[in-house]
Amino acid sequence: MSTTSVRSVLRGGDGSFIYITSALAALNGLLFGFDTGIISGAFLFIKDSFVMSPLIEGIVMSGAMGGAMVGAALGGRLADVLGRRRMILVGAGVFFVGSLTMAVAPNVPVLVAGRLIDGVAIGFASMVGPLYISEIAPPKIRGALTSLNQLMVTVGILVSYLVNFAFADAGAWRIMLGAGMVPALVLAIGMTKMPESPRWLYEQDRTDEARAVLSRTRQGDIEEELDDIQRVVEKQSGTSVRDLIEPWLRPALIVGLGLAVFQQVTGINAVMYYAPTILESTGFGSVTSILATVGIGAINVVMTVVAISLIDRVGRRALLLVGTGGMVATLGVLSVVFYVPGLSGALGWVATGSLMAFVSFFAIGLGPVFWLLISEIYPLAVRGNAMGLVTVANWGANLLVSLTFPILTSGVGTSATFLLFGVSSLIALVFTYQLVPETKGRSLEEIEMELRENIA
Repeated sequence: MSTTSVRSVLRGGDGSFIYITSALAALNGLLFGFDTGIISGAFLFIKDSFVMSPLIEGIVMSGAMGGAMVGAALGGRLADVLGRRRMILVGAGVFFVGSLTMAVAPNVPVLVAGRLIDGVAIGFASMVGPLYISEIAPPKIRGALTSLNQLMVTVGILVSYLVNFAFADAGAWRIMLGAGMVPALVLAIGMTKMPESPRWLYEQDRTDEARAVLSRTRQGDIEEELDDIQRVVEKQSGTSVRDLIEPWLRPALIVGLGLAVFQQVTGINAVMYYAPTILESTGFGSVTSILATVGIGAINVVMTVVAISLIDRVGRRALLLVGTGGMVATLGVLSVVFYVPGLSGALGWVATGSLMAFVSFFAIGLGPVFWLLISEIYPLAVRGNAMGLVTVANWGANLLVSLTFPILTSGVGTSATFLLFGVSSLIALVFTYQLVPETKGRSLEEIEMELRENIA
C-alpha cells in the first residue's frame, strides 16, 4: 500500500477507517480472552511453586473476577465522564501493570494482587470495548463490528493456550502470565491515533468534533444520523441512571441482567478456566491436556467468525436460540460421559469433542450476542452506567461459578455439575424466547425511541 493510500485510510477516505478503528478497539477483547485462558495453563505449574490450600487455589483462579467487578462498576461512570477512548487507554495501562506484577510475584499475596489488578483492567475492557464500537459503527454493520470484540476474546483465549503450550515443558508460568504486557502495549499505542465516540462527543456539546468523526467513519450523507442523535439527546434531557427502573427502561434492564447471569451460570468460563484440569481427569497428561485446549480455543475462534458473518443477517434472537439450545444438548452429553466410571481412553476423546461442541454453540450465541445487545438497548445518557451495572452482574456470576466449580465437582461430582449447567442453559433458552428483542438493522436512536413508544 502506498503512502498516499495509507493516509487515505487513516482519514477515512476509502471507507476502511471504521474497520481499522473497530479492530483496534476490539483488542480490549483480546486482553479479556488472554487473561481468561492464560491462567488455566499457568495454574498447573503455579501449584508447583507455591503451597496453596484448595481455598487459596480458588482465590488465585478467581481473583481476576473480583477485580473485574470493581473495574466494571467504576468503568461505566468513568466512560461517561472521561470518554470511551480514554477509558480504553486507562484499561490498557492497568492490564500492563497487572501482568508485570504477576510475572515477578515472589509469593501468593503478590500473585493475587496482580490477578486483582488485571481484573480491574478486564472489567474496564469488557464494558468499554463493545460500547465504543457500537457507538462509532454504522447501523447496517454494527452487529458484525461490535462482535469483533468477542472474536478477539476468542483469539485471546487461543493465543493464551498457544503460549501455555509453548512454555509447558519448561513450566515457565511467569513468562505465560507476563506475556499479557504485549497486547496491552499494542492496544495503548494503537488507540492514541483513534477518535472519540461521536455520540459521546455530541452529548458533551462537541458537535463539530462529532460530525468530523462521523465523516471519517461513514460513506455518504451523515446529517440524518446527526439529526437522530440530536433528537434523542434532547428527549433524554434529565435522564439519569435511576431511570433504569422506570417502566420504559425496565425491560431492557431485565434483559441485560438476565443475559449477563446466564452467560456465566451456563458454565462457559468454568470450562475455559478449568479445561486442562477437566481433561487431566480423563487420563490425559498435563501437556496433552493443554494441547487439547488449543483445539477448544481454535473452534471457539472459528465459530465466532461464523457468528459475525450471520449476526446482521439472521439477527440476534435466532443466534441466541440456536446457540443456547445446542448448549443444553451438549451439556447433557457431558453429564452422561462424566457419569461413566473410570473415564479414560475413547470416553476422554468424547469428552473433548463434547467440550468443543459446547464452546461452539456458546460462540455463536451467548458469547457475542450478549455483549452486542447490551451495547444497543440502553439510552445514550445512561449507556455507560447501564453497561457497567450489567457487566458487574456478569463478572459477579463469573466469580461465583469459577470459585464454586472445584467445590461442586468435588462435592456432587463432575457429571452433576454439568447437569446443573444444562438446567441453567434450558432456563436461559426460555428467557431468550420470552423476553429478548431483535435489534438488527436499526440505529441506536431507533432502538431507544421504540423503548419509549412501547410504554407510551
